[in-house]
Amino acid sequence: MEHIIPSWMLIPFAAMLLSIAILPLIPKAEEWWESNWNKLLVSMLLGVPTAAWLGLHHMSHEIVHQMVYDYVPFILLLMALFVTTGGICIKGDLHATPLTNTIILAIGWFLASFMGTTGAAMLLIRLLLRTIQQRKYRVHTVLFFIAVVANCGGLLSPLGDPPLFLLFQKGAPFTWWLQNMLPEWLLTGALLLLVYFVLDLYLYHKEPLRLQMADGHERTHLEFSGLINVFWLLCVVCSTMFINATYIPAMGAEDAPWYLRLLREWAFIAIIAMSWWTTKKSVREDNHYSWTPILEVACVFVGIFATMTPALMYLHGMKHTLQSVINEPWQYVYLTGGLSAFLDNAPTAMVFNSMAPEGNIVGLAADAFLKAISMGAVFFGALTYIGNGPNFMVKSIAEQEGIKMPSFFGYMAKFSLVVCLPIYVIVQLILI
Repeated sequence: MEHIIPSWMLIPFAAMLLSIAILPLIPKAEEWWESNWNKLLVSMLLGVPTAAWLGLHHMSHEIVHQMVYDYVPFILLLMALFVTTGGICIKGDLHATPLTNTIILAIGWFLASFMGTTGAAMLLIRLLLRTIQQRKYRVHTVLFFIAVVANCGGLLSPLGDPPLFLLFQKGAPFTWWLQNMLPEWLLTGALLLLVYFVLDLYLYHKEPLRLQMADGHERTHLEFSGLINVFWLLCVVCSTMFINATYIPAMGAEDAPWYLRLLREWAFIAIIAMSWWTTKKSVREDNHYSWTPILEVACVFVGIFATMTPALMYLHGMKHTLQSVINEPWQYVYLTGGLSAFLDNAPTAMVFNSMAPEGNIVGLAADAFLKAISMGAVFFGALTYIGNGPNFMVKSIAEQEGIKMPSFFGYMAKFSLVVCLPIYVIVQLILI
């Protein structure tokens, strides 16, 4: 039985987004909003009444499923990647030339599909920030890092981004994205890296001479510590791949108890504990490790997940109406992408997968539509800070290092809509 969601039930979700976007811009509210407790308070004030309304209208199953089986796996996977990669310290201060910075971004872009966008971002962001610490112009490097490493790099495997993993669970072969989306991945990454290199080259020549000289003199070789966490990171990757209903059918049974359905998340908790226990305290201190970024994500996204439940249900209720006017793959790129930038990209991808014409595998969109959905869900997460989990973490870590990051709207106006979106349009016009 499908439930009808009134349009006014989208207000809490809109209010949640506006809180994230506007409160940091208001002078007296900015300091208040910096507290994670206050972020959690806003999430609760908007999320609890939403959950109560759904419960009173016999839709408690939807909010429980969203929070227990979507939010909990989401935050525990991010936390596992955050803790394990945060225990790998890459010490060193490289010469922050445009070529060096571009190479770091390119390495993260390559790694993202195989260790997840969060894993790659958390592994390299501290090295990048240490490398550019003497530069005057640094913000653009962090912004491109969010786009290249925390989003676009994760297109080649189900490990790269949650929506691809859900589509893998639906029946897509593990290597489908590597076989079918390599051109989109290559072209998008190459264009972003090229634009970044040209921009950084221009800004590098505007750097004060004293900073360029200081950067050149303060170089140190790379040193690695906390390498036990490479093993724990591999455990996270293997748990994501193999602890699921595909390999353990009992996890997907309709009558499976909650603790069995969350078996993979229990593994994540164990890995987090083991990573923390086996890593020397000095390693995390050298890494400037702090729980603040992951706690910020947890506090903000608990409100997003709760309030977006009616929004997703509303969208699903419009499925048949939308099917009559949305019938081209390119439309799926922008609709999946546009909503993924503000809603969670995993359930958004699943909604549009169910709307698209079916392919050879039951429950899975035809190849052309699957490509469009995958591109929209993965790439467009870079359009806002909330489009993908690691975006917020990278922003928070950069701010802890003294980099003044753009506001929610400033990020879109100064970067994502003027750099990322035109590149996505070019890629779509050429390849989809």
